[in-house]
Amino acid sequence: MEEKLKQLKEWIDDSHNIVFFGGAGVSTESGIPDFRGEKGIFQAISEYGVRPEVILSHSFFEQNPEVFFKYYKETLLYPDAKPNDCHKALAKLEEMGKLKAVITQNIDDLHQKAGSQNVLELHGTLYKNYCLQCGKKFPLEYVTADKGITRCDACGGIVRPDVVLYEESLNGYTLEASVDFISKADVLIVGGTSLNVYPAAGLLNYYRGNKLVLINKSATPYDNKASLVIAENIGEVFRRVVLEG
Repeated sequence: MEEKLKQLKEWIDDSHNIVFFGGAGVSTESGIPDFRGEKGIFQAISEYGVRPEVILSHSFFEQNPEVFFKYYKETLLYPDAKPNDCHKALAKLEEMGKLKAVITQNIDDLHQKAGSQNVLELHGTLYKNYCLQCGKKFPLEYVTADKGITRCDACGGIVRPDVVLYEESLNGYTLEASVDFISKADVLIVGGTSLNVYPAAGLLNYYRGNKLVLINKSATPYDNKASLVIAENIGEVFRRVVLEG
């Protein structure tokens, strides 16, 4: 472990073109559970009779908006969550001019709350919402003000979160920008993701460098391609390497 942290610190110290790619494991250390985890799947099936991926799909949203909004508001919203050491360290690296972009699968805005400026949100964000009918935009506070389906105060249309649901395509610009940053990166640090969700996980194939770092508690399909694999809590790794280093 110590040797691996020392190696990571050396690569970070020597680089000014680092890109970070992160998933749910980055947010779980801030108290936001992974809805794709065992507990999240069990809870969704026991309460709603279907897996969370079904509830969070475009077709389910259209056919069962009441159930969608109940699940969304009771399960996905954690407005009081605070950035952890991973978020803080990445913001610090960006401020130092070392980190060029944070590419995230998370939808919780914690990277921005920590101070990161260049955040590419592959799956959108819960902090932006818009009316399907007239397009009016709303902050998260508007959505959390009541239960049930959120309606537009201008036209009465349904207000949905600006997130990418299952069956929907990722934003083309975000995808292109992510590919560009990854393909040009000197060091690519991937953390808190099982790398099983596509097309996001496929972005790693655009990396051309030789310093691919994977920080994840469990094994991933890309472990054999990585230059460095650290199976530890991501917050602790960044605390020791960046915040204390």
